[in-house]
Amino acid sequence: MNGSVTTTIKDHIAFVTFFHPQSNSLPGVILRQLAAEIEAAGQDENVKVIVLQSEGEKAFCAGASFDELVAIENLDQGKIFFSGFAAVINAMRKAPKFVLARVQGKAVGGGVGLAAAADYTFATEHSAVKLSELAVGIGPFVVGPAVERKVGKSAFQQLSINATEWQSAQWALTKGLYAELHHDIASLDNSLMTLAERLATSNPEAMRLLKKVSWEGSENWDTLLLERAAMSGTLVLSDFTRNAIATFKAGAR
Repeated sequence: MNGSVTTTIKDHIAFVTFFHPQSNSLPGVILRQLAAEIEAAGQDENVKVIVLQSEGEKAFCAGASFDELVAIENLDQGKIFFSGFAAVINAMRKAPKFVLARVQGKAVGGGVGLAAAADYTFATEHSAVKLSELAVGIGPFVVGPAVERKVGKSAFQQLSINATEWQSAQWALTKGLYAELHHDIASLDNSLMTLAERLATSNPEAMRLLKKVSWEGSENWDTLLLERAAMSGTLVLSDFTRNAIATFKAGAR
């Protein structure tokens, strides 16, 4: 029940795949493994482009593991858990290769952060998004900079404040979170592979420099995202948040 993270390299494309039986949610161990696999792919000279994906045909990622959230007992544990999201986002940001995200279904919370931190995100029409953190007494603090960078402050506020409502995949495309939207998974995969194979034969140095330029202004995220993790780590200890998580967990996620 702990899930998995695997990396397969084919034709200079690294496919980093995560899975968890609870709608591809993200416990701390998965977050740490994801960050490590992305960092390793970024340093592998045989890899020219990275594809981030999850298993299954339904949810792309259900966000933070609720089981792990309710088990947090002190600030240090809270900071460690939420810093896992910081590690993944920073690994994606700092990888000297483009990261393509394959979002085949709904994305919640941290899953929206992964979609936003990718350099180019493919999605299907079923890939609605929701930042549900405020609904459980926290806030999208760690993923916030990545999401806001893609969709802008106004759209980020809309997502983060209206925390119980889904926004459609078309909305996410319009706001720039998704680069492409496809009718089904087969079409998504065809388009993704076409771009990945093209990038795998492109100039690695040109791509590295282009990525560096596109991420200008994020140089402080190593510190910023850890500070944000501390915010969430503090809030998750409150009685309000614990009760909200328990209620939310008991209902439909």
